[in-house]
Amino acid sequence: MTIPAPLTGVVPPVCTPLTPDGEVDVPSLLSLVDHLLAAGVHGLFVLGTSSEAAYLTDRQRELVVRAVTDHVGGRLPVLAGVIDMTTPRVREHVRAVTRAGADAVVATAPFYTRTHPTEITRHYRLLAASTDLPVIAYDLPSAVHTKLPTEVVLELASDGVLTGLKDSSGDLATFRDVLAGLRGHSELAGFSALTGSELFVDSALAAGAHGAVPGLANVDPEGYVRLYQLCNAEDWPAARTEQDRLCGLFGMVKVGDPDRMGGSSAALGAFKAALYLRGVITCPVTAEPQVGLSERELAEVREFLEGAGLL
Repeated sequence: MTIPAPLTGVVPPVCTPLTPDGEVDVPSLLSLVDHLLAAGVHGLFVLGTSSEAAYLTDRQRELVVRAVTDHVGGRLPVLAGVIDMTTPRVREHVRAVTRAGADAVVATAPFYTRTHPTEITRHYRLLAASTDLPVIAYDLPSAVHTKLPTEVVLELASDGVLTGLKDSSGDLATFRDVLAGLRGHSELAGFSALTGSELFVDSALAAGAHGAVPGLANVDPEGYVRLYQLCNAEDWPAARTEQDRLCGLFGMVKVGDPDRMGGSSAALGAFKAALYLRGVITCPVTAEPQVGLSERELAEVREFLEGAGLL
């Protein structure tokens, strides 16, 4: 399908349920998609950070995209991550997700070696030249060690290379710079500026963002749809109350013991544990070599869900 320009609303970065032996659990994946659709989300983003895309094989990546696009059947846009280190590798992923039915691709800057803004610009231009699908930039400096410069984003938007930005930098100030740069330019009216934050969606929408791509929306999609609707209606006191509730729920990402696991293991483990406890997926396992939550930590996730009224 043709994605709206701009794409607005809540676009969850869909978790990838796995079987105990590390294969994609397609029935659970489709159950999760139904859980999100029932909440009224406005799009789906597969193969992002919350999808554990970096841990999946190329075969598994293509399976995820094909399963989701076939199941959704054009009811709403499906964005697919094409995250990899270099332009040639990313272009291979673009071809794969295109075959699998994606409606747009989401790409970070190149990584492993540090890149110059000129090389980042060339990367996105080469990607856009290789596909008819919309290309959305993914600003993820925590993973790729490069912050997308505002001037690069705006240049590529003006030239029609990029159709959107998912800002997961956690830097609301520079995201506001992008939003300010978009205003007043009619040729950029279709550009989608999306925040990847769970914690300041209300602030980003108030500043002019078009939507949100929060990992916690896997767990509580109704909450983020409600938050988006309140912001759209400019009911800022109610939006602040809902955002505060979601911020409290997000505390589940800290239940994992930092002495034995990394922050990514803890956060993704908490999201999957919550989906398991809510009966959405069959197994809460995360991909190797991530460390799983203990029974005690699983019980703490349950407490967060109960406190948010989700159990």
